[in-house]
Amino acid sequence: MENTTVAPHKKRALSCIQPTGVPTLGNYLGAMRNWVEMQDELDCAFAVADLHAITVRQEAAQFRNQIYEMFALLIAVGLKPDKSLLFVQSHVPAHAEMTWLLACHSQFGELSRMTQFKDKSAKHSDNINLGMFAYPSLMAADILLYQPNYVPVGDDQKQHVELTRDIAERFNNVHGKVFVLPEPYILKKGGRVKSLQDPTKKMSKSDENQNAFISLKDSPDTIMRKCKRAVTDSEADVRYAQGKDGINNLMEIYATITSKSFDEITAEFKGRGYGDFKVAVAEAVIETLRPVQQRFDDLMKDKAYLEQMMKQGAERAAAISNRTLDKALKKMGFVVL
Repeated sequence: MENTTVAPHKKRALSCIQPTGVPTLGNYLGAMRNWVEMQDELDCAFAVADLHAITVRQEAAQFRNQIYEMFALLIAVGLKPDKSLLFVQSHVPAHAEMTWLLACHSQFGELSRMTQFKDKSAKHSDNINLGMFAYPSLMAADILLYQPNYVPVGDDQKQHVELTRDIAERFNNVHGKVFVLPEPYILKKGGRVKSLQDPTKKMSKSDENQNAFISLKDSPDTIMRKCKRAVTDSEADVRYAQGKDGINNLMEIYATITSKSFDEITAEFKGRGYGDFKVAVAEAVIETLRPVQQRFDDLMKDKAYLEQMMKQGAERAAAISNRTLDKALKKMGFVVL
């Protein structure tokens, strides 16, 4: 008798990344490397969120190049255009249109409470614009257009998914079921890599101290220098313990890359001091990033290929997002031709 069992449909996940600055080692170990593994488990979509970037003023030529670079990096880290949906946000007009629909279902109070608005308005007090305030409506549109079951986020980003769920639930209650309510998909592997100069804070590409973060484009010499300058304590024992934030951070990085336990790392560097350990961490990072950097350099030399992949991704994204947009418009009473 013929086996007619149908393979279970994969659940969908969506992630977006802004093309502002080059991702850090923290972004790679905490998120991007996990995305590569997710491609086998889930139906994944990844977007370069260029519309989000303009809440802060950008220089046009540099901004355009950063969009190319971020798209190339997504492929360079191992995301595959034939396996996942890769696209640039601004190439899909449904994002802007859905944003207006959802902005009209977003409450002033809940938008004003968002942590990122408070942080950005304090940092850019000369340009506190509507986009900066209403960006969660765009973020909700990015997510809900693709009806994902999951949104991969770190612990510090759960607030965004919670607001998206609130907006989606409000819309569904008023107009009838349109949106899937997405769940946060907490990425645990890789953790939160901390600043090399202030290990109580998350590693950030916007840190003014260039020695505080490792960029995915940093040269081997730069990576070695930054690791050697990483803040540690006055002891010499490589061990994971309270009050040893700097060494704990380096051990987290080394453990994530090598898959060694903290006990194994402590045994490996017993009696060798911090100098040897910092060199080993740097060498591990260099070797991990080497194939990514080589692939990235090759892709950036072939803009025609990148544009072809962008175009294919935009067409696929539009086919999915337009179905959701049309359904939302019809539910609200618009005449959809």
